[in-house]
Amino acid sequence: MTATLHSETEAVIVPRRAGNRRRPRPRRPGLLKFGYWWWALPGILMVLSIHYVATTVGGFFAFTNWTGIGDFDIVGFDNFRKIFADPTKVAALGNTLFLAFGSVILSNVAGLGIAIGLNRVLKTRYILRTLFFMPVVLSPLATSYIWKFIFQFDGPLNILLRAVGLGDLARSWLADPTWAIWTVLIVVVWQNIGFAMVIYMAGLAAVPVEIEEAAAIDGANLWQRFWHVTLPSIRPAVAIATTLGLVNGLRIFDQIMALTGGGPANATATLATEVYKQAFSLGNFGYGAALALLLTLIILVFAVVQQRVGQGRSAED
Repeated sequence: MTATLHSETEAVIVPRRAGNRRRPRPRRPGLLKFGYWWWALPGILMVLSIHYVATTVGGFFAFTNWTGIGDFDIVGFDNFRKIFADPTKVAALGNTLFLAFGSVILSNVAGLGIAIGLNRVLKTRYILRTLFFMPVVLSPLATSYIWKFIFQFDGPLNILLRAVGLGDLARSWLADPTWAIWTVLIVVVWQNIGFAMVIYMAGLAAVPVEIEEAAAIDGANLWQRFWHVTLPSIRPAVAIATTLGLVNGLRIFDQIMALTGGGPANATATLATEVYKQAFSLGNFGYGAALALLLTLIILVFAVVQQRVGQGRSAED
């Protein structure tokens, strides 16, 4: 009995020899068990239904005269003809491109300058990074209402201009058709600088310090080191920042609705605001879907072109 217990105890405690171990069955390469798909299936269905099915259905309604209720007729490209025949819609397209390219250029230039400045050894660089990035995580609507208060006729901006003797420049900025679009651009750039800064700081962290030191020893000044050493090294970061900034700039909506609502006299209307106005305010769902499809195609074209240009430059380097 003792020998039997001893042998059973050894069988449990003492590890078996390598030759007696049972080898696990080899898994079939390239195959997944069906049970794994149950975990990914809800996410896959949501992506397909929200992104692809909804976009396809919306694209179909762009070729109809549906009002959102009842029956509809297929009108072909009539909605798109109306878009390009309407001066207000063409002006909205121009405002969309102006805000997109203006925000991309200004926010990337400012973000790159701030990233280069904070990339140095500063005692307060971590606090400054947080302060510059804070507008990115704030609600666009909340910050836009704060800026709306600043730009009012009796707001802090005009009070400051009158205090320094520049009262002639004071005006109702949001009600002026000439300056309203610029106030929207200022708010958008202010909120996107921190996002560009983070991308460029990640790119600058990968630039070897030895290359800059070698260029400095060879006699290159600060601008030459930036143009010939730093900028070529962070071209992937430039491509990412400009692409994301352009896509976000083309679909600006929250800031415009909070600041001006598309006014005055449609001076700040964009394709995104016109989609909301036509589809949900006026009930022209088919016409609004056509505007949304046009905006989607513009975003897709610019994103593809930007990626092609970035890949071509990387290949040349």
